[in-house]
Amino acid sequence: MGIWTSRLCALVPALAAAAAAAAAPDPYPVRPIRLLTAGTGGGSDTTARVIADGLAARLGEPVVVDSRTGGAVIADLGAKAAADGYTVIVYSAALWLLPLMQEKPSYDAFTAFAPVTLIGSSPMVLVVNPAVPAKSVQELIALAKAKPRELNYASGPVGATPHIAGELFKLMANVDIVLVPYRNIGAAITDVLGGRIQVMFPSASTAMPHIKAGKLRGLGVASLTPSPLAPGLVPIAESGLPGFEAVATFGMFTPARTPSAIIHRLNEETVRVVTSAALREKLLGAGIDVVASPPEGLMKQMKTDLVVIGRVIRAAKIRLD
Repeated sequence: MGIWTSRLCALVPALAAAAAAAAAPDPYPVRPIRLLTAGTGGGSDTTARVIADGLAARLGEPVVVDSRTGGAVIADLGAKAAADGYTVIVYSAALWLLPLMQEKPSYDAFTAFAPVTLIGSSPMVLVVNPAVPAKSVQELIALAKAKPRELNYASGPVGATPHIAGELFKLMANVDIVLVPYRNIGAAITDVLGGRIQVMFPSASTAMPHIKAGKLRGLGVASLTPSPLAPGLVPIAESGLPGFEAVATFGMFTPARTPSAIIHRLNEETVRVVTSAALREKLLGAGIDVVASPPEGLMKQMKTDLVVIGRVIRAAKIRLD
């Protein structure tokens, strides 16, 4: 073998190794990750804070929660962020439903964001003040039909899940109860407890302590199947309104065009975190039932909501403009 042939043979593996190194993706992550969320103390913010430390431990880099004032703000920040995996969004269904409530939508969630996982869900609970003479869903429907526009229902902010649940109930039960919107859930539940408002669809975590204390009467849970978050309550779907479902869902997203390898890594590690016994229990204590889906599961939820909840939004003419 000649000297040049020998040198060439020695050079080929080195060139191949260099080419492989050049083709290999950059390691991820190598710096802190921003977990963008909204509504300090709310379901999205709570979810983000519960999983942040676990995710940091799995990824080997700090995960910093950045909580902003609302869905429109994080949608704008998230959509404009670099698609490199260092800005991750954790938010409720409001992220993909807000555009349906705007005359001129400022973004399209299906093109602005890439789904990572449907983290979990929190069902609403149908409650009434104990003075209301209805002890079941069917009795409440009968009462509302007998006294149109005499029953009021409280909600938090317009377009939030308790509002959507009330409008879905009106639509499916064919009753006319009157919306009384509040700026926050705390003020709404206070007026239901005081008897100034008769009906409400708060989250299970908000409703159950008052139900256990006898201060509110729970008529049913708005999940399709019995929920560990509302023990003892029968699904409304099994109490006269088949298919009735009103749950707050919490998903994780990255900006669109984030590399699929990064999305896969985020999904894999987040699922491991939220399905661990300790974190699952912690989320359950915060009122969130873990789902932990693949990216396709979150996309399916978004598309379903677009049809089902979109119908409610249009029928109720819910607008945020």
